[in-house]
Amino acid sequence: MNKEGAISLKMYRSHIKPTWCPGCGDYGVLSALQRAALELNIPPHQMVVVSGIGCSSQLPHFMNTYGFHSIHGRALPVAMGIRLANPELNVVITGGDGDGYGIGAGHFVHACRRNVNLTYIVMDNSIYGLTTGQASPTTREGTITKSTPRGYELHESPLNPIAVSLAAGATFVARGFSGDSKHLANLIVEGIKHRGFAFIDVFSPCVTFQKDATYDFYREHIFYLDKEGHDPSNFFSAMEQAVRTDKLGIGIFYKAEKPIYEDFEPALNKGPLPYHKLGLKNDDPILKQFY
Repeated sequence: MNKEGAISLKMYRSHIKPTWCPGCGDYGVLSALQRAALELNIPPHQMVVVSGIGCSSQLPHFMNTYGFHSIHGRALPVAMGIRLANPELNVVITGGDGDGYGIGAGHFVHACRRNVNLTYIVMDNSIYGLTTGQASPTTREGTITKSTPRGYELHESPLNPIAVSLAAGATFVARGFSGDSKHLANLIVEGIKHRGFAFIDVFSPCVTFQKDATYDFYREHIFYLDKEGHDPSNFFSAMEQAVRTDKLGIGIFYKAEKPIYEDFEPALNKGPLPYHKLGLKNDDPILKQFY
């Protein structure tokens, strides 16, 4: 905090400068996350940002908070461990579509159904950017990439992360666009405030390797769910919006209040584990085994 004890935006900015390509959509996500943390007045030491592998997964390095750069596709189980170890922390996961919907898809589904109190932000650019342009699980049909020179095969349907998260039981499902960082920041605020698993997919264009899903493409095809009167408490309406192909909705698809995973863990009844007393004495038989 500064001398007046107030939190400023600058406090969330790491001394490490982002190394993304100029124009990368991930800059907008980084800015939105920092602004969301400021809006919620979260002290940097009370936030942990966890990531996997990929361009987007470099984000914890650029946040002046606690961070954990895990291995490919494994950010969610690491984040769950952190959250269960200390539920007082605000745990945010950042990653990409390849990391989260490819090798990490299994963890994604189970995190949704367990409803652990986490916020998962996926920078979805529909490409493997770090490895220079292979098709990812969300690459649209017909897209030419380094791994699909004849166009993304029609027999490989793109994954629909919004529909998957809804079907898997996520209690907060939203989508944003890095080209509208202010709107995205509001979604992240709502996601962090939500008690349960909050999933936010973000259209985040890769300006270097993805020539199909561009800023112009999204600006032409997106619409704001709230402006069309969508009710985020209606699961079936959320699913209908999720599977639309004529337009791409951004905003909150679904929000529900349900018990979280931590509510059923007896070990947390007395508060965060770091503050528990072990209840062992020096002459305890258990300790003597390790003398």
